[in-house]
Amino acid sequence: MNREKIVLVVDDAVFMRNMLRRVIEGAGDYTVIEAQDGDTALRLYGEKNPGLVLLDISMPGPNGIEVLKKLKKQDKDAFIIMCSAIGQDKMILDAVQNGASDFIIKPFQPAQITAALEKAFQTDAR
Repeated sequence: MNREKIVLVVDDAVFMRNMLRRVIEGAGDYTVIEAQDGDTALRLYGEKNPGLVLLDISMPGPNGIEVLKKLKKQDKDAFIIMCSAIGQDKMILDAVQNGASDFIIKPFQPAQITAALEKAFQTDAR
C-alpha cells in the first residue's frame, strides 16, 4: 500500500506535538496532522490514512495501548511507533505485543524521529 507522507502525531502535551512537528517538517516533505487524544486520533486516521502514527502511551481517555489495538483492528498494516516515558516497560511490552512497529523512549533525540520516518516510509512495499 503506497501511502502519502502524512504523519499523525498523537500526544496530549502541546509542547510535545509542537516539537515533533518541527522535527518532522524539518526532515523533509511530510504533512503533520495532530491529535490531542485517542478519539481524535482514531477519527483522523480514518480520514487521512497516514503512513506513520507517533502515538503517546499515556493519555487521558483511551490510552495509547487502547488506541493501538483499535488502529490495528481498523488497518492491520498501520505503521505505529509508540512514544513512552522511561519506566513504562510493561506498557512498551504491551504495545509490541499488540502490533506496534517500534517504540521511542522520551526524551528522544531528533535523529530517532528522522530514523522512524525513514523506516516507515521506505517500507511502503508492505
